[in-house]
This record gives sequence, structure tokens and C-alpha cells, in this order.
Amino acid sequence: MKKIGVLSDTHSFLEEKIYTVFKEVDEIWHAGDIGSIKVLEALQNFKPTRAVYGNIDSTDVRLATASELSFEIEKCKVYVNHYGGTPNNYDSRVIEKINMLQPNLFICGHSHILRVQRDANKNNMLFVNPGAAGIHGFHKMKTCVRFSIDNAKILDFEVIELGLRAKIKTP
Repeated sequence: MKKIGVLSDTHSFLEEKIYTVFKEVDEIWHAGDIGSIKVLEALQNFKPTRAVYGNIDSTDVRLATASELSFEIEKCKVYVNHYGGTPNNYDSRVIEKINMLQPNLFICGHSHILRVQRDANKNNMLFVNPGAAGIHGFHKMKTCVRFSIDNAKILDFEVIELGLRAKIKTP
């Protein structure tokens, strides 16, 4: 069994709570828009980290990451790409890969919208967008997810709220 922590769209900001929330995970997966090589290095120094780059990532981040990842862990086929879209409306950049790879788990970022959904049209694949863990964007709550994988089964799935993106001013 492997415990996994997933985040996306940090945009050069690493929430301190990540160190507590991901303390017990075996690996961290970052679904792009890391924003700063320092954020990537901090994650890598903390836990083994797999990461893809996103549209805002600079050359140094792109050289240290991949445009997409496809791998198997605990008999679970995983595909990670920053640009995902949503079930029934996947981004054209990934639909062919999803059809070819037939992953059990597809992880993406980009939208800043937390969404976890089974896709019955794609072999009952689990679609996961962990939302945004950074402070830039339109999202109100910073989020990430945590789960375990054991013999191709995804267990103990948790959505974790890291706190408000910014203070909301009231009149």
C-alpha cells in the first residue's frame, strides 16, 4: 500500500500546512503550475515527488518536470497532465492519451476547481482535480487531496482544505 498526497496550482506558494497534511504520505504528486523551482525543491526535499509542469511554469521548472506522466503504482495505472478538462469534456490534448493508456486514475489541475468523479465512459476511471493549493487565482479555498492505493484500489480518499486563499473583505 502507498499513501499519496496530490496538489496542483501552487503558483510559487507552498502552504506550510502541506508538511503536516502530507507527513504520512509516501509520495507527493503535483499536477502543474508549480510556479517556482523553490516550491518543487521544497516538495522533493520533503518527500519523493512526481510532477508535471503547467502553463505558467518557467524553463527551470519545465526542465525539472515532465509535460505528462504515465506510470503504474500498486497495480494502478495513473496518468497525470496539467490540462484535463472534465469528464465528458476532456481537453483535446489529453483525450487521445486517456483512450490509449486507459488509466485507472487521471489527475489534472489547471482549472483551480476541486473535482473528484468516476467516469463510467472511461473504464470507470477516477478523475481527480485537487483544486488549487496556491494563493493566486479565483478559488476561495486552498485544497489538496490524500488517499491510499492498494492492489489497484483507491482507499481512504480525503479532500483537505488548507484555508482561505485570501481574506474576504466584508462591507
